[in-house]
Amino acid sequence: MSTQAPDILRLFGTNLRRIRKERGFSQRELSARCNVDNADISRMENGEINVTLRTLSQLADALEVAILELLSDRKT
Repeated sequence: MSTQAPDILRLFGTNLRRIRKERGFSQRELSARCNVDNADISRMENGEINVTLRTLSQLADALEVAILELLSDRKT
């Protein structure tokens, strides 16, 4: 497996956490908004699990951001 896989998971998790907090959502609130298990939100934010494209879309919709923003490595 490529060493990039864990890096993208960490990047995604960092972005997910940052955007969730910017929106003022708890993990539980985000979980309810996108129909994803609360524990999975935590594992995603910690870079521990991969997500499907469907889940990625649900998260982006719930956070009202483009999918690209969840995957972007730009520094903000």
